[in-house]
Amino acid sequence: MYKTRHFFVCLMILLLVLNLVSCRYSQHREIKASKADSALFDIGTTKDYELLRHKADSFEMVGDISSLDANRWRGVAYYRQGLYHHSEMSYRKALECEVKTDEDQQNYNKVARRLTELLLIKGDFEGSLRIAIPAVAKMEKSGIGSDIDYAILLNNIGICQLHLGRVEEASQSFATARGHYANRWKTDSTSRGFQEAVVGTVYTSQAYINTRHYAEAIYWIDRTEMLLNMYRERHDARKEYFDEYQGRIEIMRAVALQGQGKAKEAHEAYLRFLKTGYSKTAAGHITSTDYLMVANRYNEAALNYRYLDKAMADWGTELTLDNLQLYMLPKYQANAKAKHIDSAVVAGARILAVLDSLITMQKSSSTAELATIYDTQGKEAEIARKEADLSETRLISTGVALILLIIFFLIYTLVKRKAAHRLQEAHEQLKHAYDQLEKTTQAKERIESELRIARDIQMSMVPNIFPNRDGLDLYAAMTPAKEVGGDLYGYLLQGDELYFCVGDVSGKGVPASLFMAQATRLFRTLAAQHMKPYEICTRMNAALTEDNEQGMFVTLFLGMVDLKTGHLDFCNAGHNPPIVGVPPRFLEVESNAPIGLWPDLDFVGESVETIKGEPIFVYSDGLNEAENLEQQQFGDDRLLEILDNSKFKSSRDVVETLKAAVEKHRNGADPNDDLTMLCLLVK
Repeated sequence: MYKTRHFFVCLMILLLVLNLVSCRYSQHREIKASKADSALFDIGTTKDYELLRHKADSFEMVGDISSLDANRWRGVAYYRQGLYHHSEMSYRKALECEVKTDEDQQNYNKVARRLTELLLIKGDFEGSLRIAIPAVAKMEKSGIGSDIDYAILLNNIGICQLHLGRVEEASQSFATARGHYANRWKTDSTSRGFQEAVVGTVYTSQAYINTRHYAEAIYWIDRTEMLLNMYRERHDARKEYFDEYQGRIEIMRAVALQGQGKAKEAHEAYLRFLKTGYSKTAAGHITSTDYLMVANRYNEAALNYRYLDKAMADWGTELTLDNLQLYMLPKYQANAKAKHIDSAVVAGARILAVLDSLITMQKSSSTAELATIYDTQGKEAEIARKEADLSETRLISTGVALILLIIFFLIYTLVKRKAAHRLQEAHEQLKHAYDQLEKTTQAKERIESELRIARDIQMSMVPNIFPNRDGLDLYAAMTPAKEVGGDLYGYLLQGDELYFCVGDVSGKGVPASLFMAQATRLFRTLAAQHMKPYEICTRMNAALTEDNEQGMFVTLFLGMVDLKTGHLDFCNAGHNPPIVGVPPRFLEVESNAPIGLWPDLDFVGESVETIKGEPIFVYSDGLNEAENLEQQQFGDDRLLEILDNSKFKSSRDVVETLKAAVEKHRNGADPNDDLTMLCLLVK
């Protein structure tokens, strides 16, 4: 009895000592992390971004900062250098890290703000929402989040909702964001809160202009000017911002008034803009084209576009596919409409000269981003290896110390010398077996984690938020057969034009997912230029056959429907024919080749006068060719029978009913192919 009591007393003392050591270590690490962050901030002020990344790597290797914090600093460095793709990938890696401390949560908030802004600039509204909404929920759950964190994230959510047609939700998000901006400037002793509020309302105003909600835009423009005037009154305000933002306000007001048909008032706002110093800068000249183009003053717009190269150099902006569409095409249009034929020809020639190289670069960039999942960057692999070695050493040291002390007390108080020897042998065998199990488990978890990240990135390339618009019912879903797959679907809503597509890349797994990423990007880029479906397929084929040494291809059904008239233009590139109408029937389609096999093909387009009131269902062969344990296929007849005999409430109901039917048909068999379905009804 005495020996047992003695043993438990010793064990409690041991646990108390270990707890005290752990607390001291945690406090020591927090101090080191704070010093490391201060050092990194100081380096950032010198604009030596290569050194900033190097120091972040070093601090992460020795454990002074967490992986989340290190990736945040790498994202900052890449962003400041204008390497936005690298910045985005660093921020995404940061969000994949585990949040262990309050400091990690604060860094998580900063990363989410930055990443959503990057995705907004790209026009990836669905992707931005996927980051912002969970980030706000995480702040609310943890109770850790500043007013500026909430304000920026909610403002970004509102912009995304507005572009996706969810106007009422956007209005609520903007109003909530404004409340947090107000709390920020009321509690901040500096003027920074006012400056942040001005920037936020500029973004809100521009979003309403871009979506043609001009009355709401005027409201927010007035609020922006009010905040700017409040900012002017602060003694520590940065005066260099006053003139620029006053100029931006007047141009936004001019565009909104012109959109409302108030041409005279719009012109007066433009004259006020011309009185600012900002209007004389290269950036000011380009900003003014927003008004000049909508006011049909093409000659003045064309003259102002002469400053485009200077403005892009000042901004540090490179010619990407997005920027080609954002700046070079409007420059061409302005010169063409102003009948500056020579200038229009020069602008057009420049567009053609860089377009092929930009598409190739974009394809390479998408491939590189997916390749990052598999740790192809040697420096990052080295960091991860050293961090794992340090963690393993610390874990083993602590574990060995604890085990040896427990064995000592057991030997000393409970058993004889011979029994203790046998216990030691058994312990060593158990420890060896545990070490082997731990190594195997870590390797398995690492592979599963990489594939899970790959799947998440691929699923982020297809939209899971669909338009909320009267008269339109659209829903789609994709289920890869493996961790990653080669099916794709997408849509792009521009005014009354809805582009949509469903595709199936040859093969499965990682190679198919890379080819899928290229096809998805090309669809969105070309559809944004208002091309006909057959033109998009022809251009995609030209891009994807280039350097296609593996001979991969994609079957694709691509449609464009006018939501006012219901007129459907489409091009079927070797894909399953869709099912239309009630009762359901297969749509007769032209037999085009799949995309990516042969260069220089001209794809043939077709049209249907109207599909109003007639649902259209597009799918990949993972539906009709799904097999059960006896290798019997689901089949076209079963598909038509379900569509004919079921009473569906919505497009989503159609997709989910068929998905359940396929699962029932498989009866436990593994999927033999990726499954993708899209249902559309124009009412």
